[in-house]
Amino acid sequence: MRDLTIINFLTELAGRVPAPGGGATAALHAAQSAALLGMVARYTTGEKYADQAETVVAVIAETDNLRARALKLIEEDATAFTAVSDAYRLPKGEERSAAIARALVGAAEPPARVIEAAARLVELCELLLPIGNRNVVTDVAAAAEAARAALTTARVNVEINLGGIKDERVREKLNTRISGVNAAVARADWVTAEVREEIKP
Repeated sequence: MRDLTIINFLTELAGRVPAPGGGATAALHAAQSAALLGMVARYTTGEKYADQAETVVAVIAETDNLRARALKLIEEDATAFTAVSDAYRLPKGEERSAAIARALVGAAEPPARVIEAAARLVELCELLLPIGNRNVVTDVAAAAEAARAALTTARVNVEINLGGIKDERVREKLNTRISGVNAAVARADWVTAEVREEIKP
């Protein structure tokens, strides 16, 4: 799926098919956030930014890694959601119920991982904001907004699966993993507000 052109991905997204859907979109938001931060970091190099070189090199490496991870999660989400659809097609009975429960746990995992990646991306926005090349400071805000969208979109994709998961321990773990979304969203909002204040005419 990550090798699709943008137009082909959007055509599939618009189609009446189980995947890609919201989960894949959340992962794509995270990938775009990582890419934007990678661009800002690469513009924050050279003699003028020598004092920040170590930090910038680390950010480039981490954002490249997060971008690749998010792209992988697009595919993992599609695979997991297809498994849910397949489980619902089984004949009614205990075997079907067990298959659905397993599939829902699997379907909650990719968006939960997107949340973890997106929360880290917000932290990297905060790190780059004061040191990044001011010519691309709006891209730090754009990265924060993309990470914000990844966080909130992934959260609802975890929550929709929680309803069908009966194992209380699994539910508790998933609820813990999404519990920091509001705080991360608030931090993303702060980054955008700071950028808007800076560029205000």
